[in-house]
Amino acid sequence: MIINSINAYEEAQKVIPGGVDSPVRAFKGVGGTPIFIDKGEGAYLFDIDGNKYVDFVQSWGPLIFGHADKDIEEAVIQTAKKGLSFGAPTLLETKLASLIVDMFDGIDKVRFVSSGTEAVMSAIRLARGVTNRNDIVKFIGCYHGHSDSLLVSAGSGLATFGTPSSPGVPADLTKHTLLCEYNNIENLRRCFSDSNDIACVIIEPIAGNMGLVPASIEFLTEIRRLCDENGALLIFDEVMSGFRASIKGACGVVDIKPDIITFGKVIGAGMPVGAFAASKEIMSHLSPEGPVYQAGTLSGNPVAMAAGIASLEKLQANPSIYETLGKKAKYLVGGLKTEAQKAGIPLQTDTRGSMFGFFFCEYMPTNFAEVGKCDFARFAKFHQEMLKEGYYFACSQYEAGFICDAITYEDIDGCIEAARRVFSKL
Repeated sequence: MIINSINAYEEAQKVIPGGVDSPVRAFKGVGGTPIFIDKGEGAYLFDIDGNKYVDFVQSWGPLIFGHADKDIEEAVIQTAKKGLSFGAPTLLETKLASLIVDMFDGIDKVRFVSSGTEAVMSAIRLARGVTNRNDIVKFIGCYHGHSDSLLVSAGSGLATFGTPSSPGVPADLTKHTLLCEYNNIENLRRCFSDSNDIACVIIEPIAGNMGLVPASIEFLTEIRRLCDENGALLIFDEVMSGFRASIKGACGVVDIKPDIITFGKVIGAGMPVGAFAASKEIMSHLSPEGPVYQAGTLSGNPVAMAAGIASLEKLQANPSIYETLGKKAKYLVGGLKTEAQKAGIPLQTDTRGSMFGFFFCEYMPTNFAEVGKCDFARFAKFHQEMLKEGYYFACSQYEAGFICDAITYEDIDGCIEAARRVFSKL
């Protein structure tokens, strides 16, 4: 029963738009009432009704070691005792930046911000400042935050200038955003043919915002070539895949180097933090060294920095964790697919490191349009029934799932057995 969550949702709607502070949390994609969380411990969430769930969301990715990890928790507590925010430099910023620089090839400097949205917004401004160009290219289905120039919808052409996809976004702010189909290189060639003013191409190299849909190696290789040929910068949005697909994110999976990388809350172990990073040549354009302005009072917040240091140091000390997490992810989706097949239900699955995804359809989607052809009603019913069984999956077919280190094979076996019962109802 979720009586307390139902009551809490009703109360929240009186003072918060839609009752939530981020739209997907409202469960509109799966129906029912969102559960209100009381606490998390390791692999598990506990709602305000006392129900326990195995958590395959992990705060949308960053909690590699699960909820309330003791080492990270201790780092946060000790740092918070010294003060929550200074708006001034601390040694923690340099230490976390150095850890990230040491892990990634081609990165010399890092600028911290407070969210993935802010990181991407700032990276695009930097790319425009470096190239002295205006247009950007993004791919339909890739989500890069809610800044104005990235809230765009496709027109009727294969590759088209974007139009606003949300009220409140002036057309003038999206007219420089060109849209292409994911995994379709001909679209990108057309964009470069249509415009000689492209500053950058931004992509989720492992898309996690249309479900898990990785870009093909051939696609990424050609994007890199076209950017080099046309003097544009390539931005990898690793807000979701960074430190998830591998210790080097997508860059550790594909041998392709972007010019700029953006990170999200994973570098702060779930704290509100983001960053963008590049070579010293590119980053020298940023204020106060260069003319491209970017600032933030909470940038480099000491508590978030301490959490990130604790998390990344644990990863560095135990690099084999990625093999372990990857095996668990494959074990989970392999079991789900087997049980779905037994029930005569088409299910497509994939993993990248500790990221996983599944779609109720006949063939694995390769772009946003193909994801849209999947059986969303069946996904919604699956989500509802698995929640009753005690398994918390992302509340949208358009979101990836995540394995944390605290999830055990016993947890996964229980999930697969629950899925067997649920599939029999679908």
